[in-house]
Amino acid sequence: MTLARQFDSYRAWRDDVRQLANRLQSWLEEGDLLDSQTEQRLRRIRDRLDEDKLVVAFVAEFSRGKSELINALFFADRGGRVLPSSAGRTTMCPTEISWEKNLPPRVALLPIETRAEGASIADLRNVTEAWESFPFDAESPEWVAESLRHVGDVKCVPAQVAQSLGFAIGNGSDGSLVADRDGQVEIPRWRHAMINYPHPLLEQGLVVLDTPGLNAIGAEPELTLSLLPSAHAVLFVLAADTGVTQTDLAVWRDHVGSGAGRLVVLNKIDGLWDGLRPTEDIDAEIERQVESCGQILGLPSSSVFAVSAQKGLVAKIGRDPILLEKSRLPKLEDALAEGLLPAKQDIVARGTAVEARQLAGEVRQLLATRRAAQCVQLDELFALRGKNESMVAQMVGRAKLEKDGYDKGLREYYAVRSVYTRLSETLFSHLGLEALRAHARRTRETMRQARFTPQLLSAMGELFAAAGECLDASENDIAEISTMMKVMREKFGKAYGVTIDPAGAFSLSARRRQLNHLEVASRRQYSSIVKLLTSDKRTITQQFFETIVSQIRRIFDHANRDAEHWLRALMAPLENQVREVQKQMRHRLENVRRIHEAAEGLEDHIDELTQDRAQLDARLKELAELEAALDATLRPPQAALVRAAA
Repeated sequence: MTLARQFDSYRAWRDDVRQLANRLQSWLEEGDLLDSQTEQRLRRIRDRLDEDKLVVAFVAEFSRGKSELINALFFADRGGRVLPSSAGRTTMCPTEISWEKNLPPRVALLPIETRAEGASIADLRNVTEAWESFPFDAESPEWVAESLRHVGDVKCVPAQVAQSLGFAIGNGSDGSLVADRDGQVEIPRWRHAMINYPHPLLEQGLVVLDTPGLNAIGAEPELTLSLLPSAHAVLFVLAADTGVTQTDLAVWRDHVGSGAGRLVVLNKIDGLWDGLRPTEDIDAEIERQVESCGQILGLPSSSVFAVSAQKGLVAKIGRDPILLEKSRLPKLEDALAEGLLPAKQDIVARGTAVEARQLAGEVRQLLATRRAAQCVQLDELFALRGKNESMVAQMVGRAKLEKDGYDKGLREYYAVRSVYTRLSETLFSHLGLEALRAHARRTRETMRQARFTPQLLSAMGELFAAAGECLDASENDIAEISTMMKVMREKFGKAYGVTIDPAGAFSLSARRRQLNHLEVASRRQYSSIVKLLTSDKRTITQQFFETIVSQIRRIFDHANRDAEHWLRALMAPLENQVREVQKQMRHRLENVRRIHEAAEGLEDHIDELTQDRAQLDARLKELAELEAALDATLRPPQAALVRAAA
């Protein structure tokens, strides 16, 4: 299946899930089962689907044919190149290509000078005045090409200015910039580029991240510490005529590395088509290069794809299937199609399935509680047939005693609820951003006063240690809350004969791992003595806070949001059951009282309750059908995609 068809299938699957979520919400509204918490959870499911993005990043040293590969994979249907592709450097800053329908087609560029302002790219994304914008007509290839050439803009500045902006100055052997006789160095004019371009794949959520060479990668830590790690796939592009060079190896080791979604592309194999050697000899040489690249990078050869992006692009535009096959581009497309979207769908499906099934389970328990109460009331009303007034009065008294007992239990519940609230506040005091900000302020002051490299590194380490302690303390709070809620659920369930399934297990271990990975990446980024000696203390501190501290704050933001969702999911089923038991108990007492006072209408009440129970049974059947539809739609992704493509 091609990548385009895979996207179509994925979009159809998302539409199916969204329709089921809407159907579930309508069904809950009809049954008077939709409260604000449930509505919020359904909205979260839809938001997860609507905001879903698929990020594919391309990383390479310059002149590896990276931009041409992007053109060949995604934009050949435009009949020409979208990204500029020529000899030398064409991409001088990280470039995101996506489509936001509420924005016009354009190139938005963030000036390199914004590094001196202490704000990260993430902080500046929605600050319109910080960007320079170049609109274009998407139907005019010349206009598009002219606008997109800006991503390759450079400027000359004094070496000291370049250094203050985070660029290493040296002899060039380690990727550093080299000053000319006048002390000037050439740097990118822009820090980041965002291209808003209307294209079917981009409209469906694809985001293409094009990165510059080693110099600019090293100078923009946010790229390697945030953008690349968050990409769903990273294609590392090499050239067949050079193999794995020392700079290639440095980029792979320091910025890409092996892991899920990492593929290596050995580009420009058309350089081996000399027209003199047999095809078999050329294929054998390509395979030897593939094996060699895999061994050097520590990857299986199945993760290395030899292609000719240029010939593949020409073949697609010219509709030449023989040349396209010879370019080997379809094999890479198949690998992306078969591995990328199913993996992404699996992530979305798992999160959606957990939320949807938990929600359906809570509704089923609530309906079961309601049905059990109706059965109790019917049994009581059946027992009243033919009984005298004193027997009815005794039943009224018994129902009132049970309600008084429930009210006493309710007071105990509210007392425990206050303990839950206190523990939740303790959790957010450990997890809150105010504590993190206090640690960050101390770290900034320590780094400002530091005189030597070890002191800078020590201050960075202390911030990570403090952040880790906050997450660890939060884990203890989570364990205490979980234990208390387990006791509360069991006590209430036993007292009133209801079933309350526990909320899914919750842990901040994933956020802790993110923090650990960030610390490792930070240490690698900043512990290089050469880098620290070629950058002043102010620049290092500024970069650290722009990138690392910003990432730590983002981890804590997500942890807070995760904890809020968990606490709501933890308490909502119990609160719903408390309200339902209270409602049914009042209803039961009212029915018996009315019969006692009127001495007639018993059969009418029995008929009414019997009809209510029949309707409830129908609702339970409808819920089972909805759950079955959810299970069928949220089955393992490969099966779903094959079904959609059939």
